This record gives sequence, C-alpha cells and structure tokens, in this order.
Amino acid sequence: MNLHVDVPDEATDVRLGQFAVASQSSLQERRPRTLKHGDTFGVFDRNGDVLSGEGSPDGLFHRDTRHLSHLDLLINGARPILLSSTLRDDNAVLTCDLTNPDLYDEEGRLLLEHDVIHIRRSKFLWKSACFERLLVRNFGDRPQRLTLELRFEADFADLFEVRGTRRMRRGTFQPADVGSESVTLTYSGLDDRTRATRLRIDPAPARLEARRALFEVDVAPGQRTVIFVEVRCDDQVPQKRPREHYLSSMVEARRALRQSSSRAASIATSNEIFNEAVRRSVSDLYMLVTDTPEGPYPYAGTPWFSAAFGRDALITAYQTLWMDPALARGVLQFLAANQAKAEDPVADAEPGKILHEVRYGEMAELGEVPFRRYYGSVDSTPLFVMLAGAYLERTRDTTTLERLWPNIEAALRWIDVYGDRDGDGFIEYGRRTKEGLINQGWKDSHDSVFHADGSMARGPIALCEVQAYVYAAKRAAAHIASVLGMPERAALLEAEAEQVRKRFDGAFWCEDLGTYALALDGDKRLCRVRSSNAGHTLFTGIALPERATRVAETLMDASSFSGWGVRTIASTEARYNPMSYHNGSVWPHDNALIALGLARYGLKQEVARIFDGLFHASVYIDLRRLPELFCGFPRRRGQGPTFYPVACAPQAWAAATPLSLVQACLGLGFDPQARTVRLDRPVLPAFLDEIVLRNLAVDGCRLDLAVRRAGGEVATHVLGRTGDVRVEVTV
Repeated sequence: MNLHVDVPDEATDVRLGQFAVASQSSLQERRPRTLKHGDTFGVFDRNGDVLSGEGSPDGLFHRDTRHLSHLDLLINGARPILLSSTLRDDNAVLTCDLTNPDLYDEEGRLLLEHDVIHIRRSKFLWKSACFERLLVRNFGDRPQRLTLELRFEADFADLFEVRGTRRMRRGTFQPADVGSESVTLTYSGLDDRTRATRLRIDPAPARLEARRALFEVDVAPGQRTVIFVEVRCDDQVPQKRPREHYLSSMVEARRALRQSSSRAASIATSNEIFNEAVRRSVSDLYMLVTDTPEGPYPYAGTPWFSAAFGRDALITAYQTLWMDPALARGVLQFLAANQAKAEDPVADAEPGKILHEVRYGEMAELGEVPFRRYYGSVDSTPLFVMLAGAYLERTRDTTTLERLWPNIEAALRWIDVYGDRDGDGFIEYGRRTKEGLINQGWKDSHDSVFHADGSMARGPIALCEVQAYVYAAKRAAAHIASVLGMPERAALLEAEAEQVRKRFDGAFWCEDLGTYALALDGDKRLCRVRSSNAGHTLFTGIALPERATRVAETLMDASSFSGWGVRTIASTEARYNPMSYHNGSVWPHDNALIALGLARYGLKQEVARIFDGLFHASVYIDLRRLPELFCGFPRRRGQGPTFYPVACAPQAWAAATPLSLVQACLGLGFDPQARTVRLDRPVLPAFLDEIVLRNLAVDGCRLDLAVRRAGGEVATHVLGRTGDVRVEVTV
C-alpha cells in the first residue's frame, strides 16, 4: 500500500534537535535523588531540596506537569550542611541527614557552632502526594531557639518545557489560598484545566505565606521536634492530619512495594557488589511500574520519560519475562486497550498500530507536542506480537492469548497493509506530518540513520532491526495460532516469516562489512554502516546461522565494543561521536538484547564479555544503577565509564539489563507444559562463581536453583522445589 509520507528536508528543518532534552546541566554531576509512585515522581537534590533555576530538572511532577518547582529548607537563614543522602534499597524512602553550619547574628558574632543540630528529612511519594518528615534534634549542651524556613514555588511547567522546549504563551496563575496550616497554589491552563498544588503543614508554622513557611523551634539539649509537610498534586483533602497521614501512607507504600516485587524470582550471587546492583535494579523496576486498569505497566524512566511508552515497556517486559510474567501480561493488555483503530495523521496512527507514547500535560492537550496519544514508532507493533508469543511460551496462558488474538491479528494487518509503505516487502516508517518524529525506530534522534559518507538517509526508511522484529512477530503469531487451534493460519504465518528472512538476507547483508546494513532508505540505497542494530538480528533469530558468527565478530571488534559494552555506532563510521545520544554511545538495554541474541546462537563467551563490561561499569556508578546510556569512550584501566549528561536514571530497560544478562548467560528457558526449567550451555562471567535463583515459577510449581563454577565448567543444583518441576541442562 502506497501512503503519503512526509519526507523532511533536513537542511531546512529548523528543529533538528526535535524534542531533544536540553543539556544545560548534567544530571550525573548533580546526582539527584528520584522517587516515583504512579503518575507522580520527584527529582530532588541530595539535601532533599527542589532547587529552581534555568535548566533545573528538579521538581515534583504529576501527569507531566511540575507541581512544585522550588522547595528548600533554611536554618536561621542559612542552608544546612549535607551529611548523607540515601535511598532505601527498595526505593521507598529518601533520607537526607543534615546539620547546621556556623550561625552568626547580625553583628557577626557566633551564635551556634557547626554540627550541633541534626536534621533528618525523610521523604516518600504515595497516591499523588509527597510526604516529608523533618526531625530536628539538639546535640548541644544548651537550649536552642531556631528559625526554620521552608520556601516553595509551583511554576506548573509542562515537562516538555522543563526539557527545554520554549512556549510563546502560558496560562494564568491564580492568587494563593493561604490558611493557618495549608497553602494552595493554582494554575489555569490554556487547555481549560485547573491544576493545583496543596501544601499541608503540621504543626502549624509561626507564619505561613504564599511562598514560605516560618517555624520558631525551641529544642532542649538532647531533645527533638518534628514537622510534617504534605504536598498534594490532586484535589483530595485527607481527613487525617499530616502527622497521622504520613505514618499510615508510609505503611501502605512499603507494603505495596513488597507485594509487587514478591511475585518475582530473586537472584543472589557470590559477588556482593553485583548483589547490590541487582537489588537496585529490581527496586528501580518496581518503582517505575504503574498500576493501570489493565495491569502493571513499567513507565520508561525518570525524569524525562516517566510515562507509558510502548517500545520501552515491551522490551522491559521481554527482559523480565523469565522472572515476572505478570509485567508482560499487564503491558500486553494495556497496549491492546490503546491500540489504534483509525487513521490519524497528527498522531501517526493507523488501524492496528501499537502505541508509542501517552502524555497528559498542557502542551500535549493543546497539540503543541504530538504526544497526547502518539503512535509514531515503527517497532512497537511487531514487538507487541513478539512479546505475546514469548508470554505464551513462558506461561501457557491461553486464556489471555485468546482475548488478545483480535489485537494480534490487527497488529499483523498493520504490518502487512500500512507497514510496507512503498510495496517493496520491507517495513518502513515516515512521519505523516511535520510535527511527528523524524526517526521512528528505537534510535529516534534526528541524525541516527545515515549513509557511509555521513549524509542523512531520506525516507521511507526500513531499519535493519525492524525487519528482524517482523520476522520474529510472524513466527510468534504462528506459534500462538497453532496453540489456539488454527493450524492453517499458523502455517501461513510461518511461510511469511521465512519469506521475510530470505528477502532480508538478500537485501541487507554486506559481506565486506561483516554485518547487516543499518537501514534501506527511500531510494533503496543501503545505509552501509556498522551499528548495534545488527545485533538485534541475532536476538530475533532472523540472521542466518552462517552469518551469526560474522555479525558477532563485528559487534565485539574494538571499533564497536568499548570495553563497557557494544556502541550504537562503530568508531570507524562517519558520524561516530562517543558523546552523542545514538551515534557511538553505549546503551545497556541494547547490549542486553544483543547478549540474548548471542546466546541464541551459542556464543556464550561473547555474552560473558558484555556482562563483565556492564557489571564493571556499574561499580563506578552511584547506587550501582545503570543509566539509560553512557558515552562510548574506550574503557581505561582503573577508571569508570564517561557519563552522558542527561541520561535518565532509573530507566526501566536499563534496570532490567542485569536481570536479562543473567538469563542470557544461563540460557534460561521454560516449558510450562512439561513443567521444565531449561539451561542451555550455561556459563558464568569471570566475576561470578555462583548464581542462585529462587522462586522460579513454572505452571504453578516453584523451583530454587543454584549454578556454580566447577573448574572450567559450571554445575547445576536444585536447592528446593514445590510441585512436579524438573531441570534440563544442555552442555
């Protein structure tokens, strides 16, 4: 089917940094602390403050609007000194320990020497609100009368404004509603929606104004006083006072985190640093999960992508399918409920297409950005079908698949009817209006698809990995059809998948490069570029067996493998820039998918190298938290990776990467019908002598399993089981 596709002239497009995050400050330099629950997240500095200023990402955000743009604490007019700033292992609470600096009177006389007053700030999010407890304790030998001041602002900026997009017009700020114990700040948007921030304070401050609260605090030696602050981003007015509401909400929040993460299998190893990284990964993952009517759904990442993204959630669910299939079910059901049913060029929507992104902010509501309900990703649709097939293989949940089958068929129709935009047998993308994303694969920067000479590719563009996803989607759909009792449909889909594979290999293989080309442009010219995209051909199995080793060699060559991981673009290519977003950086999730692909073809030593590189990168990273990406500079002895300034952390598919790498190394698979856990040629990376997996679920049974190094081999031991479940190991 030939569709009208807008082909932008990159030389005259004034928005080359289209919807990019402005790099006015480095998140890595600031190392902010992040909390999230549901559609609310907070970005705080290490003191627990929200600091305003040009380019500041700090704030309390709810549904893509910044409801608190400034909040800082002063003691006698001075900023406290930071002692420590820690997140609980489960991400439930941020605790900041502070103390007083030297405090002087107006005449310059020392009133209080430093390190006498201890202030502990404890913050958490729950149900559209930020709760804070300020505990002030006097460790001196004299009574102290202190003036504490909380200053606050709410700019109600849209998240895209915070990211750097300029707006010509704004809505109206209403006068603050100030009471004795509460302040409400209100904004009337151009979208005719009113957004409010309500601060409640307990006990009532000595003075409460529209932008600050003053407390006169008397603290005897060894004694303490406590102040509770609640910042709400909705119109709820709790009956409980902030003190009682803080305690009851904390119990609920921690219980909810325990319940959500308890259904997953757990990992423990012989390396305590890696155990810390795994605990943080699991905590980050479940913090990012938002409960929707259709089930749990991992939001992509904070601060810039705390929203429902199709591609990100599908890949995250795939990475964690072995340990928690409930996430995959929630993702599939949410995306099925939001599948496009009609053509809408502004939203890049076509019948059967799977969602790219949903936003709720003022700019999205007004159409200033196209992401209110946006479908401009070429890969979400085949990934949806892939995940459905993988979920069925993992769980044998035919009830869910029967319910999803109409959505799967609609997705397959989109691939066949709308995906092939110029009738050449490949799936291409091209934005339908000038407001849509220029590039619509996972590397969606404006400059991420180019030719060997560095010139930009013109659309419609057929990406290497998208053809691989289509192949895997057809095979997955064939399996589903077979299980659901549709053998003729299954046979047809298998035949179509084989046609895709032959056509792809003939068009994309570059013998001299030793890999598959990055893409095919609108003039049917190959983008002869060595890229990590080719690694996804291993992940899906579209690569012919005789090609797989060559692709792996190219990916693991020094021009592509930095020592920390595989670069998005090899250092030999024209647009290579190790500091770029997509043209030379290292993305953990990209490497996780490549590792799963290498494992598919039995290339386990290469898997172990990727695992080793990313693990040692995490050693140098705050909280052992793998970020969205880092720079692609070569690994240097005794030094950590170079950080990308505005990388999201936590990011769902980065958090899932260590979990996915465990699966790749062990070759972990499941046969629920036979109640069998399979290990295919398991290996352990050099930094691990043992991996223990507990609570592996198979068709209602449970298994605890240990894999240990035994000389040059590995040995498998069953530690416990519930039900008739067994283990098979292929060596």
